[in-house]
This record gives sequence, structure tokens and C-alpha cells, in this order.
Amino acid sequence: MKRRDSLKAFSLAGFGLAVSPVEAAVPAPPTTPIKVPGGRQKFEAERDAKLQAEKFFTPHELQTVTVLSDIIIPADERSGSASQAGVPAFIEFMMKDQPGNQTPMRGGIRWLDNTCVKRYGKPFVQCTKAQQIDMVEQIAYPKQAKPDMSQGASFFSMMRNMTATGFYTSQMGIKDLGYVGNVPNQWDGVPADVLKQYDLAYEEREMTQGK
Repeated sequence: MKRRDSLKAFSLAGFGLAVSPVEAAVPAPPTTPIKVPGGRQKFEAERDAKLQAEKFFTPHELQTVTVLSDIIIPADERSGSASQAGVPAFIEFMMKDQPGNQTPMRGGIRWLDNTCVKRYGKPFVQCTKAQQIDMVEQIAYPKQAKPDMSQGASFFSMMRNMTATGFYTSQMGIKDLGYVGNVPNQWDGVPADVLKQYDLAYEEREMTQGK
């Protein structure tokens, strides 16, 4: 199974197709009067706008999250990458929506940079692509990670989960899933052979003619 298919299976199991686009989870900054989307209360929209106006990641941290998310879900022949689907903005919003994740996220990025400096002489985003992949392979599989990589493995698991959730709840990700949902259909009435079987042809004709 390809990595993207594995992440897709994880996402489907995790939220059971109860999805809404990333764009809905990351509302526009409150430069205009707040619009309340259907199914939401005004206070929820106001809270989202307040969180969106705040900043959590530093530019360096956001760059690190962007690079990592694209390693987890790169662009392929079916769709774009995680960053092209808006995943970094989704993770930024989730850091403010669920502040309990802030310390593990920020600490994980710091651990990643410190470890890369020791191994390669520079922070993660400044490493070559080969070095970045080499680093990720040390922490991508928790059961195989060495003891000194346990913090990194925990951080990468959180990144992978958030990236998969963000991508597969975006418009791009939903299209990649092939999920259509409920769509309007056309019904032409009970089939003629069924009406004939139950001797209902006359009653059906009377109903359609309004008699």
C-alpha cells in the first residue's frame, strides 16, 4: 500500500467521512463583518475569527511545518501536496484551537532542529532533501525508532496525524478520496413492470394526471 493510501485509510477510520473543508476550519481574518456560515452559532464564528487573527508559529516554525507536511503528503499524479491544500494554515489554526498541542509542537520543532544541527550541521529546513528524508526516516516509525529518537517519533506522529486530517478534510483531499456524499437524483416513478405486477398501473396513472 502506498503511503498516501495508508494515510487515507487512517483518515477515513479517524473521522468516518464526517468532513468539512480546511477552508471552513480556517476562517478569513476579521477585516470585514463576520459572516456566520450555516450550522454555526455567531459566538463560534466570532471565536474562530479571533483565533485566526492571532499568530502562533514563527516564520521559521511555519516553514518547518510546511516542509514536513509536504514530505508526509507530497504532490502526485492525483492531487497537489499538503501545503497546496492549505495544511500549514490548518495546523496553525489547530494550535490555537487546541492549545494543549502547542508545547509538543514547538518542542518537537526545536528537537528536530537541534538533532539536525548535531547530525548535519544545520537546522532541518536548511538541510538537503536527502538529509531531510534521512532524518524523517529515523522518527517516522515509532516502533523502530531508537531510544534517543523517541521524542522525535512522538512529534512526527502528531505531525502526520494533523497533516492527514488537514489534507483529507480540504477540498483537494476530499476530491482525492473520491468522496461525493449525498447528491440530488432524478426519480421517474415506480417502474412499469412493478406497477403491472401489483396491478397499480391505473392508480399511478390517475395520480400523475391529478385525478
